Amino acid sequence: MSDLLTDDEIADRLPSGWERKGEEIHRTYEFDSYLEGVGFAAAAGGLAEEAFHHPELRIGWREVEVRLTTHDAGGITEKDTDLAARFDELVD
Repeated sequence: MSDLLTDDEIADRLPSGWERKGEEIHRTYEFDSYLEGVGFAAAAGGLAEEAFHHPELRIGWREVEVRLTTHDAGGITEKDTDLAARFDELVD
C-alpha cells in the first residue's frame, strides 16, 4: 500500500491544472470534439492499466473529467500525482 501524502506534499506535487477536492484530485480536460475526448480517455485508460492505478473518468461532450485517489490508502498518494502528470503528457 502507498503512503498518504501530507497537505504540503500534495500542494508541492499537484500538477498545474489539477485541483484537490477532499481526498481526491481532479481535472477536466477540454477538447475540440467528442471523439478527441474519447481518444484521450482510451489513452488514459491504457496508462492507468499500465500503472495498475485506475481513475474515475467521465466523458462528456468535448470534455473528460478525471478523478484520482488511492482507495486502499484512503486518500491521495504519490500514485495519484504521478498518474496525473502522465495524463497531462497526453495533451501537451
